[in-house]
Amino acid sequence: MTAGRGVASVIVVGRDVDLWLAAVALARALGPSGLSVQAVELPSRLHPSDIAATLPPLEALHAKLGIGEAEVLLEASSAFSFGQNFATGSVKCPSFFHAWGSHGRPIEDIEFFHLWRQARRQGLNVPLQSFCLTAVAAQNGRMLVPDAASYAFGRTDYGYHLHVEPYALLLKSIAKAHGVGMHVAREVVVERRGEESAITALSLDGARRLQADLFVDASGADAVLLDGALGVARQSWRHLLAAKRVLCARAPAFTSIPPFAEIRIGPHGWTTLHPTRAATGIVHACDIGSDDDALAAATAAAGIDLADTALRTVEPGIREAPWQGNCIGVGEAACVFDPIHDVGIHALQLGIVHLLTLFPVAGDFSAERREYNRIMRSRFERIRDFQCALYALSAFDGPFWERNRELQMPDTLRHKVATFRARGHIVPMEDETFLPDSWRVLFSGLGIVPESLPPTIGRISPQRLQAEIARSLELIRRKVLEQPQHDKYLATFLGGSSV
Repeated sequence: MTAGRGVASVIVVGRDVDLWLAAVALARALGPSGLSVQAVELPSRLHPSDIAATLPPLEALHAKLGIGEAEVLLEASSAFSFGQNFATGSVKCPSFFHAWGSHGRPIEDIEFFHLWRQARRQGLNVPLQSFCLTAVAAQNGRMLVPDAASYAFGRTDYGYHLHVEPYALLLKSIAKAHGVGMHVAREVVVERRGEESAITALSLDGARRLQADLFVDASGADAVLLDGALGVARQSWRHLLAAKRVLCARAPAFTSIPPFAEIRIGPHGWTTLHPTRAATGIVHACDIGSDDDALAAATAAAGIDLADTALRTVEPGIREAPWQGNCIGVGEAACVFDPIHDVGIHALQLGIVHLLTLFPVAGDFSAERREYNRIMRSRFERIRDFQCALYALSAFDGPFWERNRELQMPDTLRHKVATFRARGHIVPMEDETFLPDSWRVLFSGLGIVPESLPPTIGRISPQRLQAEIARSLELIRRKVLEQPQHDKYLATFLGGSSV
């Protein structure tokens, strides 16, 4: 590609969801303007037990890409998810619910969290999650279909639990329909322009040669282009995040599908259950122990025999420059996270969305590259901080948690914790994925009690506060009772289709 000429062709190299979501996004967004998109598919790394949870923004991306919600729910045997229930089994650190929605509504611009704390001082014995529509609906097995009253009360969001293999196949079929050129290869050899970072062509299995202006590495943690060919350095986060080994498995589907994930805290790790229409995905994370130990712990937490088990190692860390030369890494090629909080597909989405925003229009795209690398590091570090908080601040019992309390905390997280502990305030930072409500739920759930209330709280009399609390609880009770059961809603939404 010469200076002054726009990018006319892109090759995406990768596998599974990373490959096909990137290819669909590029073809759907930029194909109509003449961009040629080709996909080089490497051997899949998926296992039948791979069931993923997504964060709420994926629904908006699907809508922009023309991917129908019913299609995703049907093809990937998906279910809705309104958050994560942390089942701690601990008296000193009780269970809490991290919901995709806001908690309560402010009075005279005073955040509800402070009002709730004041009400607790006055004798209220109701947990924070009881003031979140999505949390209460989820815990009662109900869908939440927003209306004017619920919109006025606060934000309500949802994600999905989906089977990864059929979801990837769905994305592949959509990519084909949008004209993405498809190639299959077991080995990719990179041709470079002299000693420069720019890639000129790819050789596929020594038999085919493909050229393009821009290359996207969607090959997962291997980072076939960024690491294998360009040697882009990687910064480890092992000192910040706990999970070293992950066991994935399947269990039978629930008779009635809960619209949330459950994270069960155990002495030797944590185990997440992701309910779908076809099965329940099990993810068990630990830091030491044998394969048999991991299977025994996951089986005990799930309370049922498991099938299709697979063990993987986890090496969290970030690529120093996810955009190097004319190659951009997305998904795990750019950053590998701890499996807690189910952020993998969301991190992939962030990379794709920012690539579309900064897609180069001329031969010299050094400005776009610098901004992409800056914003992706900032985005990924904010997610990392949220994950790190669970491990560094937990008061759970057991050797796993005792070891993890010795993990380091980034300065950004340390500052956020200190400010919350002092004032109950969430320090606003750029490029956050998790909103203040999520941070408050996490910190409060981990037992951090702010030392003071804002002085403006004195404007609200005890009588008025009690009345507002009662009104909020009554509104939530009525709205939740109006909602359909999650199972019935799915059946109606999908027209009675079976799994």
